[in-house]
Amino acid sequence: MNSPFPASIVTRPSDNDTPHDLCLANAQLVLPDQVVTGILTIENGIISDIVEGGRVPDGAVDCAGDFVLPGLVELHTDNVERHIEPRPAVDWPHLPALIAHDAELASTGITTVFDAMRVGSIHSGKGRYIDYARGLADELLAARAQGMFKISHFLHLRAEICSETLLDELARFGPEDRVGIVSLMDHTPGQRQFRDLSALKTYIAKKRGMNDAEFAEHVKNLHILRERFGAKHEAGAVAEAARLGAVLASHDDTTAEHVATSAHNGVGFAEFPTTIEAAKACRDHDIAVMMGAPNLIRGGSHSGNVAADDLATSDLLDIVSSDYVPSALLLSAFHLAHIWNDLPRAVATVTGNPARAAQLEDRGALQKCLRGDVLRVRTVSQTPFLRGVWSQGRQVG
Repeated sequence: MNSPFPASIVTRPSDNDTPHDLCLANAQLVLPDQVVTGILTIENGIISDIVEGGRVPDGAVDCAGDFVLPGLVELHTDNVERHIEPRPAVDWPHLPALIAHDAELASTGITTVFDAMRVGSIHSGKGRYIDYARGLADELLAARAQGMFKISHFLHLRAEICSETLLDELARFGPEDRVGIVSLMDHTPGQRQFRDLSALKTYIAKKRGMNDAEFAEHVKNLHILRERFGAKHEAGAVAEAARLGAVLASHDDTTAEHVATSAHNGVGFAEFPTTIEAAKACRDHDIAVMMGAPNLIRGGSHSGNVAADDLATSDLLDIVSSDYVPSALLLSAFHLAHIWNDLPRAVATVTGNPARAAQLEDRGALQKCLRGDVLRVRTVSQTPFLRGVWSQGRQVG
């Protein structure tokens, strides 16, 4: 079977940061295909040497047998939105929110993040969504250019085709904006993630405070938008992803037909397929499968969709995303290591596999000449906890 990852890898720009030197010794190094006791050296922010053995050179950090693994690569997180709107309709100043978001991710071992922002606004009806992505992206990119972040940030535009303004909003972004991913979202009620309308109603009622009549009107309005704009917006978003040089992702594929359409559109990886049928179809089309870490840790989907554990045991899981719980990403790697009895394979789902899916060739593994993004991890009762986080050899957590 062919690999589900792109054959052609494109180097992305590095963050404006001062790289550092570091030597971690007497560590259990989680390499791509094995775990060995050894020494990892980072010079000028790049992994320069990996040597087996338990000695501790002068000036090295003695890891005392702790695991050392690559920094985590996060492709889809709602965390930045949670920081700019900590409660429904509560706006928080963006720059402090971005700094707090960055620090939180660093503290959980994430050293590369694709910050998800919705594009595609709805200005009619109750509970409407308002355009915010362009302004927030400007603030994020300015903060990154000024060296205000601990970790590496890219943009992930969540293109909601069931909306009024998607193509206008996408047109405001250009190749210079470092848009790494465009994902195709279709949250039309009654299909994909929200096949069960009761799950959608619970979610909307809690977030937007709708009564029964308002919810019914909301569903009706979304169906009207899908009928008016769906086909045009889907085709337009695919074209815009190509213009931006971004990887295209699907979202909540449910049927083999959904996956066939995703393959036709040139999708590189599938975010959160909702059925085992869709996950199997992704395999047939060489599309990498991403599932949410909260699904893995909780033992099931909060929306009643397929359990990530079931995909893992069926060899249908390639990438894990923290989704809405940043700390779940590291936890999920060790959870999968227990299922598969293979720590390198499990760690790859949160490091090398997402890096390749996002076409980042300079990170995601403990290998010479790659970025010195590394974690020191100890486990207690099979639960990992971080003892150090380094980005380009600079300690950030």
